[in-house]
This record gives sequence, C-alpha cells and structure tokens, in this order.
Amino acid sequence: MAHLLNLLAAVALLVWGTHLVRTGVLRVFGANLRHLLARSVGNRLTAALSGIGVTALVQSSTATALITSAFVGQGLIGLPSALAVMRGADIGTALISVLFSFDLSWLSPLFILVGVVLFISRQASTPGRIGRVLIGLGLMLLALRLVTASTQVLTQGPAVRALLDSVRSDLLLEILLGAVLAVISYSSLAVVLLIATLASSGGVPLDVALGLVLGANLGSGALAVLTTAKSAVAARHVPMGTLAFKVLGVVIAAPFAGWWLRAVRPYLDPSSVVVMFHLAFNVVVGIAFIGLTDTIARWVQKLLPVDRDNSLGRPHHLDPSALETPSLAISNAAREALHQADIVETMMLGMLRVIKDNDLRLAHDLRKMDDTVDQLYSAIKYYLTKISREALGEEESRRWTDIISFTINMEQIGDIIERILQDIEDKKIRSGRSFSDAGMAEICELHARLLDNLRLGMSVFLNGSLRDAQKLLEEKARFRDLERAYAGTHLVRLSENTVQSIETSSLHLDLISELKRINSQICSIAYPVLDAHRPPPIAATAADRPEVPSQSGLLSR
Repeated sequence: MAHLLNLLAAVALLVWGTHLVRTGVLRVFGANLRHLLARSVGNRLTAALSGIGVTALVQSSTATALITSAFVGQGLIGLPSALAVMRGADIGTALISVLFSFDLSWLSPLFILVGVVLFISRQASTPGRIGRVLIGLGLMLLALRLVTASTQVLTQGPAVRALLDSVRSDLLLEILLGAVLAVISYSSLAVVLLIATLASSGGVPLDVALGLVLGANLGSGALAVLTTAKSAVAARHVPMGTLAFKVLGVVIAAPFAGWWLRAVRPYLDPSSVVVMFHLAFNVVVGIAFIGLTDTIARWVQKLLPVDRDNSLGRPHHLDPSALETPSLAISNAAREALHQADIVETMMLGMLRVIKDNDLRLAHDLRKMDDTVDQLYSAIKYYLTKISREALGEEESRRWTDIISFTINMEQIGDIIERILQDIEDKKIRSGRSFSDAGMAEICELHARLLDNLRLGMSVFLNGSLRDAQKLLEEKARFRDLERAYAGTHLVRLSENTVQSIETSSLHLDLISELKRINSQICSIAYPVLDAHRPPPIAATAADRPEVPSQSGLLSR
C-alpha cells in the first residue's frame, strides 16, 4: 500500500508540475503568445508553426486550444486557421514529451533551488513568475524519477502483474483508459510521460502503452471540448474540430500500433518507443490532415451552428475558459465593457427620438435596456473577480481597475438615462406638453455633443490615447459652460412669457442638468489615462494625498 501511495503521489506531483509550468508561462508570456498567434494565421503553414512554438512553451495543447478558441469566438481569426494552429500544437506537445524522455533528473534540484529563490524573493514580478516555471520543471523531473522508482517495486507483486495481464491486448479499453487519465489529469503531456516512464520500468507492456498513448491524445481533445462546454458556440468550434481530427487519427493509427512496435522495438529503448510513437502519430496526423481544415471547419459549423440571436443582455466575450490566461481574460472583459457601452449609446440615441416624437413604446424599451446594462456590469465585475490577482502584472492590474471604473460609469449613465426617460413620459408625453423650438434646439445641441463625447470616451478606454483623454477633459469644461448658457437663455424665454417654456421649465432645466451629469461620467474615463502619464510627485504627506477609492470599494457597488 505504501508503494502504491508513493506512485500516486509521484503522479500527482507530475500533474502539478505541469500545471505550474503552463500557468507560469502564460502569466509571463501570455500577451506575447496571443499576439504571435494572431499574427501567424495568414496561411496554414505559419499557423501550424506558431502552434508548435506556443505549445512548446506552455506545454499544453489544451491551453493553446483555449487561446485560439477565444480568438475564434471574438471573430479575430477564422476557424480553418485556428484548426491549422492546433495541428501544430499537437506536434509541439509531442516534441516536449520527447525532450522529457531523456534523463534530465540531474537538473531537478537546480531548477527547484533557483526557482524557489526567484519566486520567494520577487513573487509578483516577472523573475518570480519565471521562478514558478522553473519550480514546475524541477517537480516534473523529480516526479518522473519517483514514478520510475515506485513502479519498479510495484511490478514485483503478483496482483499487479495479474491486473496488467487483464488489460493486455484490449485496444479499446487501453484507448478509453488513456483518454480518462488525460481528462482527469488535465494534461496529456503528463499522461504520456507517465506511460513512457512506466513502460521503461516494466510497469506497463509496450503494446498496452501504445494504446494508452492513443487514448491520451483522444483525451486531450475531449478535455478541450469539456473545458469550453459553457463558452459561446463560436468558441467551441476549435475544440470540436480538434477532437474530430484526433478521432480520425486514432481510428487510422490504431491498426498500425503493432507494426510500429515490431519496426522500432529493436532499435529504441521502451521509453523512446512510446514517446516517438506519440510524436509520429501527431506529425503524421498534422501533415496528412492540415489540408482538411476547411472541410472540418464546415462540418463543425453545421454541427454547432452559431445562434444569430444578438441578445443584448447576454455577455458576448466573457469566456470562462480564458480565465487561466489573465491577459486574455482582461482583454475579454474590456471587450464586454465596450459591449455595455454600445448599449448605453443605443439608449442615448433613442432618448432624443423619445423627446422629439413622444414615443412611449420606445421609451419603455429603452428603460428596459438599463436592466441589461446593470446585468452586464454585474457579469463583468464577477468575471474580473475570478481572475487571479497575483497573476496580473502592474499594467494588467491597472487595466483591471480601469475596466471596473468604466463599467461603473456606464451603469450610472444608464440609470440617468432611465430617469430622464421617466421624466419625459410623466412631465411631457402624458401631459401633452412640448419644448419651444429654441429649447429643443438647445437640447439637440447638448445631445449631439454628449454623443460625440461618449464615442470619444470609448476610444480613450480602448486605446489609452493621452491626446484624446486631454480633449475629453476639455469637453467637460465646454459642456458645463454650454449648460449654464442654455439655462440662462431659458430664463430669458421665461421672462418673455413664452408659453411652451413656462410649461416645461422644470423639465427643461432638469434635463440639461442630467445631460451635464452624463457628460461628467463620460469625461471621468479620461482620468486613469491622465494619471498614468502624470509624473510622480516628489513627495507628499498623508494629509496632502487625495482620497482614492479602493478596488474593494469599486467591487462593492
């Protein structure tokens, strides 16, 4: 029993080491890897090569699948290109398994020592995250050595021998077992390395090991499908297409497993037989099937058609499978915040139509949109809280806060528009009143400026342009001056006993005041950009420092 526990602990350590390497690399190079993939999908060859490179770094084809799935879901790359990336990703993870099949156990103490020193001394910085990767690599190498030692002892027992004999020569059972292990461990790489180590120590017969390797490949495809099961339909296309390729590959390769064993066994040690079979399988499948990416893409799109119902209330970009890649998750949240702003813009455009045309039905529909804005705010906030804060760099942490602030502003603007619409219904439409021609012209002028400022604010949020941020802040002063001027001209019309101005005086003044509040919310988008470009003060006492709301305060809204 003790030896079995040692083996299970070694397997768990191998899986954990793989997880540390994958998450560490994504935290250090996540944004760069995304840019590499986005720029390399011009043709199938470069897409496949980028898949090899990215997967060799993150040591997980599943992680690459999740990144490319998010790209497809956002419409950044086409499905055939993403499937070509995945052909290369499978080859990349196979190359890593070949590398780890060599005896690198002497590197384990060095990696762990250096990694722990870096991680403890500079945990929140890039060197600290590289230390995390080194710790993971060291644990993987240590785990492989422990697996070998534990297996050699276990295989001496008659009960284990009988169990292995029962699995022998049942290819379907071997494939199923390998697939289950890959799904449970969340890493086909860890399973392939485990199988290779067991085969080299005699714990698993070679013919059984090859069947398990086929199953591990199948399991990695199923794992990506399960991971993205709750994502948008478009984001599920890549995992489904990848699984289709793997199923075809396993069906074709399974009959040749015995031939491979007879052909290479005299020349390679058992561990090399396993990992080279894994590599040959993925290379052959990648080369043979890369020309079928368009066909598989069409098949997947027919199997999982995209729902064209553009429901405003449903988050479009908050892909839960991207949470393991903080830079990608931050990007998703920013895109969803712009989606929220688009709805606010729709409300603002409709608001003027309600004022002009007295459209009660439109007013009702627009007020319902405020519920959608509130729901998106809650969804974005909840999504951001699930991003690991320790995985964020300084710039990403600042972006995290900016997104929260932006969504709060949009939510408050939606509330103000809802109040305006309610006042228009009660004090203008149902009362049968109307603004004077001069008053309506002033409202239209303020509304046009407001709409321009909203679009400029969205641009500032998206691009972080200092020049646009300064322009937006200048608009705040102009809008305030214009609101005061129009309030004065309204009083002049009252003094001239203009009937329409007298009847709508309260509503008119409240309306232009509310429009000014909306403009203030929009212009506050510029402050984070201006603060980021402002030189730090030489010194400041506690009494001199302005009170800044904490991130917990932002989230408590």
